[in-house]
Amino acid sequence: MALIREDGHAKVNQLSKIFKVTEVTIRQDLEKLEKEGLIEREHGGAFLKNVSSQVKSITLQNQDFMAEKEAIAQKALDFIKDGDTIILDSGSTTTEIAKIMTGFTNLTVITNALNIALILGADPGITVVVTGGEFKAPTLSLTGQKAADFFENLHVDKLFLATAGITLKSGLTYPSISDICVKRAMIESANTVYLVADSSKIGKSSFASLGALSLIDFLITDSKIQEREMVQLREHDIKVLTAGE
Repeated sequence: MALIREDGHAKVNQLSKIFKVTEVTIRQDLEKLEKEGLIEREHGGAFLKNVSSQVKSITLQNQDFMAEKEAIAQKALDFIKDGDTIILDSGSTTTEIAKIMTGFTNLTVITNALNIALILGADPGITVVVTGGEFKAPTLSLTGQKAADFFENLHVDKLFLATAGITLKSGLTYPSISDICVKRAMIESANTVYLVADSSKIGKSSFASLGALSLIDFLITDSKIQEREMVQLREHDIKVLTAGE
């Protein structure tokens, strides 16, 4: 379900290979999800319910922990300066950053998120550059190898990166395999990497691993992070910045 929420759709044969179970098992799982009202099945796969209206209204599926995400966005804004070239990854937290990015001059924002491009596109002080790639409806983003190739030979000051899960064992994890190459290319292009993630993501693992937490320079999170989590992250040389500090 997490994978379908991320990509908007899924094919039976692809899910069978990913989870290493038979196509019969996958069809049974999809039938159960359809009965629960979460998806609609189609020949050979399934798609997320209500995704069409969500795309037309240019809204994101994930609207959880919005107060925390707004606070993280305010903290992230402290690290954006006039004249910077930055990457804003797709996601609900990075979208909150885009919403409050006003009053800058000579700022260049590269993004794979169409909603972020629309938010920032009319600001005269911001030059917006959008990657290519395959469109992913639930996240209003562009993904896949074409999106990753866009970052080849690009050098930017800062990356504000999203994630679905953060653990010391699995590192940074995501629901969709197609995003991994894009995130990696973004990281390779950036001088400084800020991971922006609310504290509910800490201790959670998603499906596909990008790599170790050492890939990031800073984690910007909310004040609800547990003290033991803070200690563990800092013991592994992760610089943690909490909103409100």
